Order: sequence, then C-alpha cells, then structure tokens
Amino acid sequence: MALDFEIIPYTLKFKFDAKTSRGSLKEHNSWIIKVRDDLQWNIVGYGECAPFEGLSIDDLPDFEERMTRALIKIERTKMPDTLEKIASYVTHIDDSLPSVKFGLETALRDLYYGGKQKIFDTSFFNNNDTIDINGLIWMADKNTMLERLELKVMCGFECIKLKIGALNIAEEIDILDSARAMIGTDELSIRVDANGAYSVEEAKNVLSLLAKYKVHSIEQPIKPGQHAAMKELCATSPVPIALDEELIGISDIDEKRSLLEAIRPQYIVLKPTLLGGFSATAEWIELAEELNIGWWITSALESNIGLNAICQFTSQYKTTMPQGLGTGELYENNIVSPLSIENGCVYWDKEKYWYLKMAERQV
Repeated sequence: MALDFEIIPYTLKFKFDAKTSRGSLKEHNSWIIKVRDDLQWNIVGYGECAPFEGLSIDDLPDFEERMTRALIKIERTKMPDTLEKIASYVTHIDDSLPSVKFGLETALRDLYYGGKQKIFDTSFFNNNDTIDINGLIWMADKNTMLERLELKVMCGFECIKLKIGALNIAEEIDILDSARAMIGTDELSIRVDANGAYSVEEAKNVLSLLAKYKVHSIEQPIKPGQHAAMKELCATSPVPIALDEELIGISDIDEKRSLLEAIRPQYIVLKPTLLGGFSATAEWIELAEELNIGWWITSALESNIGLNAICQFTSQYKTTMPQGLGTGELYENNIVSPLSIENGCVYWDKEKYWYLKMAERQV
C-alpha cells in the first residue's frame, strides 16, 4: 500500500469584484490535491490548497513547486491507517506551507473514509445537521450594500458581517445607520471586518463610532504585529475585538499561548487554510477556551472542496454563535457540491451530489 498524489491547478472566478480594504479580487487561485492508495486505485481523496493572496504566508510565486516538493517527501509511503497517523503525516509538511497542511489533511481524511467527501464523522455529514452562519456583505456603494443586507435578512440570516475600511468612515457609518434604521437593533447581529485598515488613532475613533450601533465585534482593526497597541485597544474598546490576521504564521503552541495571554482579545477568528489545517486550528480553540476567549471559524475563499472540510471540522464543536462559512456563492465556476444554505444555516443536502469532474485536469 502506497500513496500517489496528483496536483491540479484550479482558478476560481468571482461573479463580481470582491472589494476589501486591501483591494478588489477578481479570481482566486487554488490547487486540488488528489490522493490514492495504489491498492485501491478507484478510491480518491480530495483536498484543497488555496493560499489567500496578499495574506497567507505561503502566497508565493513558486508555491506550486514548493507544494510538489513537500508532497514528494511522503509519496509512496504507506497510507495512514488511523486518524492520529494522518495528523502525524501532516507534521512532515513545513510550517511555511499552511495551506498544504490543510489540503493534505483533508485529502487523507477523505481517502480514509472511502473517498465520499466525508472528512469528519459528525451529524453534519451523517444526518444533515445545520451550522448557523453569518451572511457576508462585500464592500460596494451604499445602496448596493443595503440591498445585499436586506436580501440576507430576507433569507433568514440573523447575523451579517460587513467589510469596512475601504470607504470613507463617514460613508460606512452612514451604511450602519441606515441598516439599523431598516432592520432594528434586536433582530440583527452585525459584525464588521476591517482587515487591519486603520492606524491606531483611527481605530480608536472608529471603535467609538461603532459602539452607537451595537456592533457585535470588529475583526482586526489595525495591522498585525502591533501587540502593545492591540492589547490597549482590546482593554479599552467599547466594541469587542476579534484577532484574525494576527494569528497567521504562528505555529508553535507556546507562541500561540503567549500571543493570546499578551493581547487578551475578546474573540479570535480561525481560518484553517491560513493556520495550517485542523490540528493547528484545534490548538487555537483549546487555548482560547482555556483563556475564556470566544472564537468562531471562517472559510477563506476556498472552493466547495475546502469549504466542505471546514464545515465538517466545525461541526465537531458545540458552537454558540454563527460561524463564517459561506457556501461558495461568490464564484461562477465553483465545484458543484451538496453544500446548501437555508434560513441562515449551512448544511449538507443529501438530495444533491458532487460534480468533481470540474476538478479534473483540463487538457
């Protein structure tokens, strides 16, 4: 029994320009890992490696070459026969390639469970259990954002997330003001995500303005690496702060603990693709719960292959708040899957099927 890998590039095309404080996104590059055991060639495990442009530490010009070299090291080795051994295999991938760790862990777990896109043995996959999610509102002009927000509420979302930091703050506050006037304060929980858009002084002003609108939290108001400033903001902010980009690139568990103990955020946002897979993400969760820090899990523009894995991982936990798990509505060429949304929840619809031929190498 020996492992055989294939890597297939897959470029995801956005339906619209997805604007953030770091710029607009038109497409997202992904690589699909296919893994087989040479004694059961008809069974295939799929995983996805999709570094986030400008954010992932493995967003590099020679990423595919590095990924190939990393997988060659374990190719032709014996297929792990336990989930614990799969986690051990992932440790052989360098920490500088977190999305490869995520993709490999997903592919091996899929193969372990028989190539059925089952990644974790939970009720999400087995019994159509649902996960509450937030609805994401991308940056646009005021009227477009409000129309999108109203549509999300009509579709049953009780929590929405607004991207902020690209428009003038007065315009963004005007959008919040209109949103609250339209929806009210009790019916809708609002999160905002700044992606590190503000200076420290700007952040203090923004946090003060946001407090009026009963915002649930703000993700990463300032750029990562400013630990003293972030600690002060977390201690004094009238709006709870969630660390996001601050966590990227930290793989040592002692460094993870030191960061959380130093800054003491109210929340952390966890993206398995950027953090190095499921085992690495589980470490953050364990530390957060030990330190009484809230958390939620978020996808990071993966196709439905990666999103499915993250949903199943999340479903292991008894989550108490909406998670950031979109359903791939962003892309015009997403891989067809059973993932569906209804009333602000994501679930696996057993009446639908995968169309994984979309992920095959195009000739």
